[in-house]
Amino acid sequence: MNIKIICVGKVKEKFYRDAIAEYSKRLSRYTKFQIIEVSDEKTDENASEHENTLVKDKEGQRILGNIKDQDYVIGLFIQGKQLDSVELSEKMSKLFVSGTSNLVFVIGGSLGLSKEVEKRCNDLLSFSKMTFPHQLMRVILTEQIYRAFRIMHNEPYHK
Repeated sequence: MNIKIICVGKVKEKFYRDAIAEYSKRLSRYTKFQIIEVSDEKTDENASEHENTLVKDKEGQRILGNIKDQDYVIGLFIQGKQLDSVELSEKMSKLFVSGTSNLVFVIGGSLGLSKEVEKRCNDLLSFSKMTFPHQLMRVILTEQIYRAFRIMHNEPYHK
């Protein structure tokens, strides 16, 4: 099984990069894990809705360029379904058992996901009704994927 996170922009802070690297290393015993960063678009704070849509569309095309037809795609979306850690683990396990070999999580840019990316997603997942910085969301998502594998394998992990 292969898991990818496709995300917009780079992680600038070392402490975030270190946390992501640690969970990525831990994940390597369970799965082939990869993070793909696509470049973000500069956005003016006073941009119109139309300009914001254009930015999301450009970022969305970069995201879609890294998704294959056979990939099962879960987009992180504030209006998505909320799952606890056990439910996420169960969902991933069911996907793998049913023959899904490529699972892709998508984190959009600061404006979110484009309509095209949203349409391509098989599922939309929300971690909270709150908004998190995108760099921190990568850490949280990577940790939750690791936790899901620990749960799948009935291995202890702190609660």
